[in-house]
Amino acid sequence: MSACNSKDRRPLMGKTEFQQTLNASYKDATKSPLKKKDLQNFKGLDFFEVDSSFIVTATFTKINNATVFEMATTTDRKPLYKEYGVVQFNLKGKECELTVYQNQDDLRDEQYKDYLFLPFTDFTSGNESYGSGRYMDIMTTDITTNNTVVLNFNNTYNPYCAYNDKYSCPLTPRKNHLEIAVKAGIKIFKKEY
Repeated sequence: MSACNSKDRRPLMGKTEFQQTLNASYKDATKSPLKKKDLQNFKGLDFFEVDSSFIVTATFTKINNATVFEMATTTDRKPLYKEYGVVQFNLKGKECELTVYQNQDDLRDEQYKDYLFLPFTDFTSGNESYGSGRYMDIMTTDITTNNTVVLNFNNTYNPYCAYNDKYSCPLTPRKNHLEIAVKAGIKIFKKEY
């Protein structure tokens, strides 16, 4: 019976589960960050081609006794973050390092207490990807006992302020700029009108 109804449904937009989940949430008017006009014309987010060379195993080094600081955002809001650790990895033959952050508000919420925040910019920022950088989520549970973590740059996303200026988004710290073009993950948002 359900097979008869499924032909009327449009397939999920996106080539991977990550892309399909992201597109589904942006298409949902109850939780989408898109402006009403953009939502009406929404046909799916634009991604670079999925590229397995942008999935890397990084060495994770925890930062002990890091101080809590106010993260700069696109507005006057100053959320509290802490440097959680550093990831070092080789990307396309280039040695790279990024700092991973922990939102201090997330620690109070059972649903988000294991979330870590990895913002970055690269040579595509401001051109093919959003100028203020892209984000990747890591879970504390993703870090192995031998201090490695898999980073999948195909699963990067834009901050909400890339779609709607009513949002306040953390700005990528300067030290999280990669001296390489990361042609993986989400691209800059282009309006359809």
